[in-house]
This record gives sequence, C-alpha cells and structure tokens, in this order.
Amino acid sequence: EQHEDGSRTRLPKPSIDTGMGLERMAAVMQGTYDNYATDLMRSLIVASAEASKSDPDGSHAVSHRVIADHLRSSSFLIADGVMPSNEGRGYVLRRIMRRAMRHAQLVGVSEPLMYRLVPALVRQMGEAYPELRRAEALVTETLKLEETRFRETLTRGLKLLDEEVEKQQGKGVLPGEVAFKLYDTYGFPLDLTQDALRARGMSVDQTGFDAAMAKQRQDARAAWAGSGEKATEAVWFELRDKVGATEFLGYETEVAEGKIVALLVDGAPVDTVEAGAEAAIVTNQTPFYGESGGQIGDTGVIFSADGAEFPVIDTVKKLGDMHVHIGKLARGRLKLGDIVEMKVDKALRDATRANHSATHLLHEALRRVLGEHVTQKGSMVGPERLRFDFSHPKPMTAEEITEVETIVNGVIRQNVEVSTRLMTPDDAIAAGALALFGEKYGDEVRVLAMGRDEDNANGTYSVELCGGTHVRRVGDIAIFKIVSESAVASGIRRIEALTGEGARAYLVQQERMLKEAAGALRIAPEDLPSRVVSLMEERKRLERELAQAKKQLAMGGGSGGGAAETQVQELGGVKIIARKLEGVNPKDLRGLIDDGKKQLGSGVVAFVAVSEDGKGAIAVGVTEDLTSRYNAVELVKAGAAAMGGKGGGGRPDMAQAGGPDAAKADAALDAVRAAVGELAGAA
Repeated sequence: EQHEDGSRTRLPKPSIDTGMGLERMAAVMQGTYDNYATDLMRSLIVASAEASKSDPDGSHAVSHRVIADHLRSSSFLIADGVMPSNEGRGYVLRRIMRRAMRHAQLVGVSEPLMYRLVPALVRQMGEAYPELRRAEALVTETLKLEETRFRETLTRGLKLLDEEVEKQQGKGVLPGEVAFKLYDTYGFPLDLTQDALRARGMSVDQTGFDAAMAKQRQDARAAWAGSGEKATEAVWFELRDKVGATEFLGYETEVAEGKIVALLVDGAPVDTVEAGAEAAIVTNQTPFYGESGGQIGDTGVIFSADGAEFPVIDTVKKLGDMHVHIGKLARGRLKLGDIVEMKVDKALRDATRANHSATHLLHEALRRVLGEHVTQKGSMVGPERLRFDFSHPKPMTAEEITEVETIVNGVIRQNVEVSTRLMTPDDAIAAGALALFGEKYGDEVRVLAMGRDEDNANGTYSVELCGGTHVRRVGDIAIFKIVSESAVASGIRRIEALTGEGARAYLVQQERMLKEAAGALRIAPEDLPSRVVSLMEERKRLERELAQAKKQLAMGGGSGGGAAETQVQELGGVKIIARKLEGVNPKDLRGLIDDGKKQLGSGVVAFVAVSEDGKGAIAVGVTEDLTSRYNAVELVKAGAAAMGGKGGGGRPDMAQAGGPDAAKADAALDAVRAAVGELAGAA
C-alpha cells in the first residue's frame, strides 16, 4: 500500500488479486476513474437514456448504469444457453434481469425496455463475441417475455408493499416475515423490496427475513427426509465404495456375461433373492444401458446357469457409473457371486438407438434452419419416440418444420457409417464437436460424427459429445417424421418425432384417415383441403343464420305455452318481456337481452335458456331509465333461486345467473315478474 508521502506498507496477504480487470484497465487507458465512463459501458448507458427519453447523467444516472450492466450480463448468459427459471443458474439470471427491469420502471418507462437495447449491445460487442450476434433473436425474445411478465409481478408486489408500509405507521424497518411473504407467496425478490424501501427511507429486517427463509428450508428438509430418499441413496454410496464402477459393454454387444456384485431388496443389500421378489442387481460388467443423457434404460433378461430368470424392466445409473438392473425374479434363486448371462432386448435397443441418433441429426438441422442460437435443453429417447427440447423464442412455422424433416431425411439417405472416437473434452470441442452447456464431462468423452457435409470444414454433418448408444450407419434410422412442435417454457420449444417402423406406422395411419375423410365426402384425397375450407365457410354461414333465427324466435313468439309465452306484459305500468328459450346458448343471452331492451324502449327483459342436459341460465335486463327503481342483479337472483341456483352477477342494467333445474324455468320467470310487480306496487 503506497501512502501519500510515498512510503509503502507491505500488505498482510501479498499477491492477492488487485481487481485490475479489463474494465479498470480500460478506464485508466481512457483517462477516467469511472468504469461506466468508458466506451464499453457509455454507449449502452446512452442507448438506455435515449430509449427512455431521459438524461443519462441526470437523476436516473444510477438506474441507467444498472440497466446497461445487467443487460450485458443477462445477454451473455442467455447466449451461453442459460434461461430464466426459479432454480440454479436460471434463478441467478432472473434476479439480474429483474433488478435491471425494476430500474427501467423507476426511470418511468411504461413498456418493456431491455429487449430494445440488445441491438446496441450487439453493435458494441458482437464482433469480439460472435455468439452474441448468433443468439440475438433468442436474447431479444427472452428479455421481452420476461420483462412483460415481471411488470405484472412488479405492479402487484408494489401494491402489496404499499399496503404493508402503511401498516407500519411510520416505522423505519419492514418486518422480515413481511418481506419473506412478499418473496415466497407473491414472487417479489428481497433486493427489489429493499430498493423500493430505500427511496422511502426504510429498510428490511434482514435477520427476520433470514429466519423465515431458514424455517422454510428446515421444513422442506424435514419433509424430504421423511420420504426415505436420503436413506435409500446412502446405500449406493456404500456399495460404490465396495464394488466399484460397472463396466459398460453395450456399445459393442447386447449379450454378455457378468458377475453379481450386489443384490438389493426393498433398498437393503441381501445375499440371495428368491423367486417372486422384486430386486435390484449390480454386476461387474453389463451390456444394459443405464438411463442417462435423456436415453431410457435398457430392458431384457438375466439368466443364471442353474435356471434362474430375472426379467429386467429398467436399468438406471447410480452415482454416474454404477448400472443397476431393476426387475422381479421370475423363477429360481440368485445369490452374490453368481455368474449370469445378460441379454438386452435387441428390438427395443435398436429402436432406441435410431431415435437417439435422430436427435443428433435433428439438433444440427434446427441450428441450420432456425439459427445457431438453438441449443439442446433436454431430451427423452426411447424405443417408441423421441422428444427434443431446444432454445428458440417462437413457434416454428410449417415451412421450417418441413425443411428440418427434409434435411434430416437427406442425411439418413446418405447411409454413411457413424464414427466414434474417444477424446479429451478440449480436443473434441477444438475438432468441432458440439458440447451441451452445463453438462459435466469427464477426462475422456465419446465423440459421435454422423453424416457427410462437404461444406463443413471437417466434412461431417453432425459432431457431438455423447455417451449414449447409436446406430451403426445413419441409414439404420430409416425415416424421420416430426409429429408435434410445442412450447415448454419461456424461450424453450419441444419437438416430438418418430423414426423407423414407428414413423412408417404413423404415416400409414395418417394416409388411412385421409382416405376415410375423403371417402366420407366422396372426393379425391387431394381435394380434401379445399373441401374442408368450403365446409367451414358453409358452417359459419349456417351458424349465423341459425343465431338470427333463434333471435327472431326469442323476440317474436314460438312454442312453450303458459305464462312464459306471453310476449309483452305490463306490471304496475312497467313493460316486461319474460320468455323461456329452448336450444339457445347461454352466452347468447346478453345479445338477446339488448335486443329486447331496444324493442321495449323502457321496461324489463328476462330470458331463461334451457339446455339439453336439463340446466338453465337466466339473464335480466333493465333499461337505463328504470335502473334507479329496478336492479337487474336483484331480479336475476330471484329468478335463479327459483331454479335452485345461488347468486348472480352483473350490473344494474344487465345481470346473468345459472340454475341447475331448468324444469323450473317458468317458475324463475314468474319470480322475476313477482319481483317487478312488488317494486312497481311499492313505487
């Protein structure tokens, strides 16, 4: 430490990081003490000020700095594959984003702001960080959706905070349990509560907040411990230390011998398993793939030399490298040390292989069609179908889905051999392999190369790190068909697809349904789309005509009989229309009430719609000149009560309610008439 007189004092811990990072070095080089005055940050601050029509150095200077700083960090996290969520790194991202969004609100911006600043960030840093430019669409859409939703949370949270502050009657500290309630129940983060209170000269009781948080965690841990999961998982740690990892042979074979090194029944180690018992078996080596990386576990059978037969219904991985075979011993006895023959269900394994390899081809096709911002966010691969989650801000169009299918099927038809190499993660990525953000890779990884593409530097269509099982040649996939594309979460889409026999069966079924539909209309299959369009237009026309006919019937007469059929009555000098309507949708009652009020000019209108299932709905309208004497809400309640209903809602001039017993529709109308008559007499 150098003092003003030039003397120096040795630091208590020499050689520690001084914090002289890129931004501080840039500040020195640009002749300023302020990191935010450097060209790295100033352009973003100015962009924020221009978008919000405010002074970058005025009263909101701190807010503009927060927005610029957090815009940059949020955008880089999203570009690296992190998406906002309520846990893990996604929660860190969400808190960073929300703090900036809170300051955008403080500046006075009424609409989402941050997504409009992304182009300025890309111009500033996109050349040095090309991944930022590639992910610009994803970053923009994610920020826009998150800020739109957060503004709703912010409005609700600030209102609740105002109410709680008023209850404190001038106290300078908000109780910790109140701040925790805002956080836990209404999703209002503590730092935003603190920011909002700081402007009022208040603070949060941090000790009380921490205590409430600790209690919640303690309750959650107690509930989890009570489930028995903790004790069960401890067994696997002990077994792993005792028997070691399982050697996986399934890349090369579906049949192998192994030695039983552990047996478990009801989560407890045993020496023998008798017929009829459900058990878990661990062997020193296995051809069975344990569920991981999105690929489900293998099924099959384990035999012993003395006739024991153990159908394997699932295979799971424990602690990353111990394969556990789950099933029920069909016959015989198994004991520790037995040498067993292990056979994987080849048909299911082959179908799973095809689906898993197809996910690699799909991933690359999505990146080519939608952009390099696409990254895998999850998958499920089984013998029946594949499911693939990926980052993308909006639904795929039909044209994009068709293009992806065309690309994948084109690679499948190449029928080139799938190559596998063992490499270090760094060497694999340097060679062009696609690694998944957030995945943990060991010292050695399997690198899968599929397809041929002369335009690629390595001449290969897809290169990824993957420990799953795959086809020998891409042609083994046979055919690829996308059956659905949907949303999973903000910025995350999901594709479900079929390969091989599953895809063929799906296409056969689609063709059969197409022919059946065309046959029912007595047209050629190729004419079905245009005929469906014309039928829909015809249906809309008929629905309009039917609605008009029902309206005319309601207003001009019809069957029914009794007092309910009377068109216009007068009760105490007040005109009233009261009718029972068969086959009218309750949602159409409001329009009919308006028409009735226009017909009367002055008066009360009451209609009961009777549905086929025996339920009723009643609506009552009162013209504006009579609302001081008659309240539609009170009248409709009287009618609903006669049909066994309760309540009713609306306005003094229009109200509606339901009734479970439409057989009492006439009684409901009589109740409305009686109520009108009583009020007329009272007047």
